Parts: sequence; C-alpha cells; structure tokens
Amino acid sequence: MFGVGSLAFGYHLAGFTPLVRGLISFGTLWLIAVWQRWRWFAYIGIACNFLFAALGLWLLNFPPGWMFAGAIGGLLAFDLTRFWERVRFVSSEAERGGLQRRHLVRISLLAIIGIAAASLAMLVKKQFTSEWAWLLAIVAVFGSMQFAVWIRGRGK
Repeated sequence: MFGVGSLAFGYHLAGFTPLVRGLISFGTLWLIAVWQRWRWFAYIGIACNFLFAALGLWLLNFPPGWMFAGAIGGLLAFDLTRFWERVRFVSSEAERGGLQRRHLVRISLLAIIGIAAASLAMLVKKQFTSEWAWLLAIVAVFGSMQFAVWIRGRGK
C-alpha cells in the first residue's frame, strides 16, 4: 500500500484527483488479493505500479520522489509476496531464518538506495517538500525500530 499511496499522493499534488481515487481503489484491491492469496495479482500490481510511476515521472513531470517511492513500494510488495511463496516450502527453521534475514537485508538496501536517489532527484529539481521530509522521517523511525528489533533478535 506504501507504493500505491505514494503514487496517489504524487498524482494528488499534480491535481489528478479522479485518478487518485482509482489508485487507492487499486491499492485496496491489491491488499485484498494478498489476503485472498491471489498470487497472480502481484504481477498485475507491479506492472500497473511501474506504469503509473513512469507515466508520472517521464511524461507528466510529477515530483520524482513520489513516483520513485511508488515504484519502490510496488517492487517491495511484489518481492515480499513472491518471497513468501518460496520461504513457506523451506523445511528447516534455521534455513528459513537465514533466508529471511538475507532477503530482508537485500530489500532494505534496495529501499534505502531508492529513497536516497528519490531525495536527490527532489533536491535537484527543487521539489523537496515538507511532505517528503515527513515521509523520510517516518521511514527512518520505522526503519530504526525494525533494525533495533533485528539486532535484539540476533542476540538471543
């Protein structure tokens, strides 16, 4: 929902309100699809997510941060859906834990690099807003909390 929410906010800032409602509805449908285990919907979700991010970024010249965040969020949702498919068939609990840790480190690095690139693009285009600063602060707080939980869990 982070990805679709970021896209919706970017489109809202540009005044595309009817499309915002459609994006939020699509995000809700994607959440329902995950809940219902419609694994095929993840492919539709990532394709639409990238399409709207690319449309907003290259053709409509929307704020790049929100489009990058939308693409990254969609990629993370897709990746975690596919990863859950793989990890549920691993029999060893130790192997599952190691696989999950390595995967979370990789996607965390991807998210950090993506958000940093989006922030740099926002600075270069002079579109760095207080909303973007709030998003970065919220992501930093949740990321720090997750990192602390991860470090604490490794000590056991």
